[in-house]
Amino acid sequence: MKFLLFTFVGVVHLFSMNSGKAIYRNGIPQKTFQEIKEEIACYGDIAKAIINLAVYGKAQNRSYERLALLVDTVGPRLSGSKSLEKAIQIMYQNLQEDGLDNVHLEPVKIPHWERGEESAVMLEPRIHKMAILGLGSSIGTPPEGITAEVLVVTSFDELQRRAPEARGKIVVYNQPYTNYSRTVQYRVQGAVEAAKVGALASLIRSVASFSIYSPHTGIQEYQDGVPKIPTACITVEDAEMMSRMASRGNRIVVQLKMEAKNYPDADSFNTVAEIVGSKYPEQVVLVSGHLDSWDVGQGAMDDGGGAFISWEALSLVKDLGLRPKRTLRLVLWTAEEQGGIGAFQYYQSHKANSSNYSLVMESDLGTFLPSGLQFTGSDKARAIMEEVMSLLKPINITRVFRAGEGADINFWIQAGVPGASLLDDLYKYFFFHHSHGDTMTVMDPKQMNVAAAVWAVVSYVIADMEEMLPRS
Repeated sequence: MKFLLFTFVGVVHLFSMNSGKAIYRNGIPQKTFQEIKEEIACYGDIAKAIINLAVYGKAQNRSYERLALLVDTVGPRLSGSKSLEKAIQIMYQNLQEDGLDNVHLEPVKIPHWERGEESAVMLEPRIHKMAILGLGSSIGTPPEGITAEVLVVTSFDELQRRAPEARGKIVVYNQPYTNYSRTVQYRVQGAVEAAKVGALASLIRSVASFSIYSPHTGIQEYQDGVPKIPTACITVEDAEMMSRMASRGNRIVVQLKMEAKNYPDADSFNTVAEIVGSKYPEQVVLVSGHLDSWDVGQGAMDDGGGAFISWEALSLVKDLGLRPKRTLRLVLWTAEEQGGIGAFQYYQSHKANSSNYSLVMESDLGTFLPSGLQFTGSDKARAIMEEVMSLLKPINITRVFRAGEGADINFWIQAGVPGASLLDDLYKYFFFHHSHGDTMTVMDPKQMNVAAAVWAVVSYVIADMEEMLPRS
């Protein structure tokens, strides 16, 4: 028995889950775990119907085709841009035409930053025009640019050791890629750490697991009390080249020009649609992805795919004539790339009803072939999720991993609401992440079909079960 590995308290708790005696919560009898298993098993035929419709039936490739139409029409969707607002209005109309309930827009104030023209040219030891992408919220350079000698470092620790050398220079970070969560700190904090030691600007090696001379942008953060300096990402190839030059003792000089500018916050919206619950309409299972993207590529992978399989989950349920007991709610977030701005404002508006949220779900790691679900919740809730995922045996995606997360649902998870995220084959994800390469060419319609099936089965079953997922 796998449960024997838990602590004594956990064993007692899980024994009660499996016992035949009713469990009481606030005087109300709760189902035993065996009864819950039997209830979930009854959804086998519905799960097969969803899978067949999404993967083999009339709905196959629908999420891919819907996504292609949007991103080919409006392109990338940067926070504060006209293209993002055009995409939101298109989606509002699409969701209404799809026959979903309570389609509406919830107002949000979001950051508005534009990169403008930008360039970086290495002047010494040879002339070389570099590919760059300014980082989100960066300030621009003076019109004449910044021309300065370069200091190449591989870590913040090295920068501190060589702090006297950094004053008046452009700091180039050539940090090795380990994984995204560890390496991204250089993109986020690189400008601040460089400014603290007197640098004029910073250039960050793109946070990417593979590069074909591709710069990868993303958000960066300034810090109160620290001078703001221009910052941009450069390619892996250029960062490594300058590192080799520096190791040989070459003097490296770069001219950086950036027109980047921050504007007052703009008006935007989170886009919401529902299938209203038949028995507990005030209770919610939320599925989501973010509609905004960076201003390069098409934003198809990050996070068009996640947004569109979330829409597809509701479409599949509706097409089969299903109406779960509790409300199935779709939210397409705005300004996720700027730090989950739209999601935070949604949480502030709805957190008073957090006890009515059974599960929050977010897909923001691509829609390649799913490996399973990441999940954060109580032991009992995890055991229930494992039973729900067993319904996906026909497509061999049944695993439940630890650490369900997502920038847009973490507010809810931290408040104790169970959370789930789609875990995909991430091998290719950071090849294209935040780059010109994030286009429809990355997407695979068959893999999106499978991802949509997983999303629909899980969200529907959790929304239709008699009881909400238990919390800690």
